[in-house]
Amino acid sequence: MHVHAHPDDESSKGAASTAKYVDEGVDVHVVTCTGGERGSILNPKMDRPDVLENITEIRRQEMERARDILGVSQDWLGFVDSGWPEGDPKPPLPEGCFALVPLEESTERLVRLIRAFKPHVMTTYDERGGYPHPDHIRCHEVSVAAFEAAADPERFPEAGEPWQVLKLYYHHGWNHEKITALHQAMLDHGLESPYEERLRDWKPEPEWEARVTTRVECGTYFGTRDQALLAHATQIDPDGFWFAIPREVQVSVWPTEDYELVASQVGPLRPAEGYEDDLFAGITLADDGDQAGGRLEA
Repeated sequence: MHVHAHPDDESSKGAASTAKYVDEGVDVHVVTCTGGERGSILNPKMDRPDVLENITEIRRQEMERARDILGVSQDWLGFVDSGWPEGDPKPPLPEGCFALVPLEESTERLVRLIRAFKPHVMTTYDERGGYPHPDHIRCHEVSVAAFEAAADPERFPEAGEPWQVLKLYYHHGWNHEKITALHQAMLDHGLESPYEERLRDWKPEPEWEARVTTRVECGTYFGTRDQALLAHATQIDPDGFWFAIPREVQVSVWPTEDYELVASQVGPLRPAEGYEDDLFAGITLADDGDQAGGRLEA
């Protein structure tokens, strides 16, 4: 189960590893916390009054297309986008938005979905939200709270039978080591790098980079990832930075998607050496139909 803040996040974070697991027969479920109603239109070709007037429905349709491309099932958690506050000082968030909903309320909704789908593995964002959008930070808070509450029979007893998710991961997509490697590869090929300015202002954080525990090789599925991204036409500019680095360069330089294992019922949080290469490492299927039995689910 991947828990994301907005439609398009499932395609920009972990989509290639999602496609890999789907291809291997894993049931993968995406939970989308908000409808993305307050998101900006980031593709100039879609920045039109008619699109803006119907943004809620259009983003739902985009999510449906991406869902079909990735081969996942999906639920909306049902909250309203908080938007990106701009200004100094920043304005207050809109009343009733996801980031302001009481944590207990949003946690209960996610617990219901966890107990219904019964995933062995969950992924979400780190405590920074991946980037400091209020919905991403709230998504982290809700995911961690629901991961813990879903297994507790005293929490939300009306939300279904308790279920212990075996592993919880954070996405680590934009790490300095990866971006530096891609940037250098572009220069080595005599190509312009889209990361020149970003790296100039980016101070490495070795301790943060060292938090990565798991690298899932999925370069074969970068094409599926890109098609899922393009399905979100209001958010993804086909001529923008998402596609500025040739796929062949990406695959040769960094063919993995990276995660941090932060909770595990099946083993240590970090291998003795190197990295995990599988989100399901340590999970064994039994034939008795208990918690470890049946089909693998992400």
